[in-house]
Amino acid sequence: MFTGIIETMGEVTKREQEGANTHFKIASTLSHELKVDQSVSHNGVCLTVVGVEDGAYWVTAIHETLQKSNLGSLQAGDKVNLERCMLNNGRFDGHIVQGHVDQTGVVSAIAEDSGSWLIDFSYDAALGNVTVEKGSVAVNGVSLTCFNSETGRFRVAIIPYTHTHTNFHQLKVGSTVNLEFDIIGKYVKRLLNK
Repeated sequence: MFTGIIETMGEVTKREQEGANTHFKIASTLSHELKVDQSVSHNGVCLTVVGVEDGAYWVTAIHETLQKSNLGSLQAGDKVNLERCMLNNGRFDGHIVQGHVDQTGVVSAIAEDSGSWLIDFSYDAALGNVTVEKGSVAVNGVSLTCFNSETGRFRVAIIPYTHTHTNFHQLKVGSTVNLEFDIIGKYVKRLLNK
């Protein structure tokens, strides 16, 4: 389990295809602390560390993960948001994030707002996911509060720290992002639909 509080960014240094799977080599300041079998969130996608070497580590994404997230478009040089799984004695600073991306969304607008940024996202509402006003959502693994919540779209406000310390500073209109909707909201919606 994760909380959506990004620890650092990593950089994709290599991408290798093996059948339907893609192996990513990620360089990161966390690499020396990782070991094989650990779970790490990459842009909100939980992947298992399969190898560690000199300031970098390897993870593997299966075909379904590549299809349902923005990992399939990652190339060498791209930055990814990283978070290790939550310690059971740590603070719960974000919200419950499983690392299971529900779908991708698209940046539809970006506006600077007196030193912060307002970013609008759209997504395919036909897949059944919803946001609620002042509810939680994970965008590229970052725990955020959404507002202007409507069917198929929502807005978030990004403070300067988050803008600088995540890959949000690289987003532009049209960028594809990973979305994980609030787990509590998903359960409530499922119960109400029965």
